Amino acid sequence: MIDTQREFVTSHGVDLGEAPDIDTDPAAGWRDHTKRVAAGISDDAVPTIEYDGHFGPTTVGATLEQFYIWDMLVHRWDIARAVGADPGLSDAELDQIEGGADSFGEALYMDGVCRPGVEAPADADRQARLLARLGRRV
Repeated sequence: MIDTQREFVTSHGVDLGEAPDIDTDPAAGWRDHTKRVAAGISDDAVPTIEYDGHFGPTTVGATLEQFYIWDMLVHRWDIARAVGADPGLSDAELDQIEGGADSFGEALYMDGVCRPGVEAPADADRQARLLARLGRRV
């Protein structure tokens, strides 16, 4: 997540400095990264930078909101699951993930976004069905 966010933000002229050290302390590296990104996009001009995105003309701010926040929600589930923490997502978060997935269309399954969907159990709840759509098994 750090690499893709850094690549996106720096490709639009924002200097984030050196990449954080995630090998020694991943949590500290993430905190350093988020501080740098927040500082970098706090310039009012940055979110309004226009460019031609995958779905046509857009802005840095719109892409951060549409994809990168969505990506962090999905990966929050992945990380929580990997470390044995509660990966539960709220209804509002599920709404946001579902809305993002719907808006991506077939691009949802492009390399680097999501794996192809998997079948959810017949009795799966909403979270399990949505995550299965994103290639995850609950």
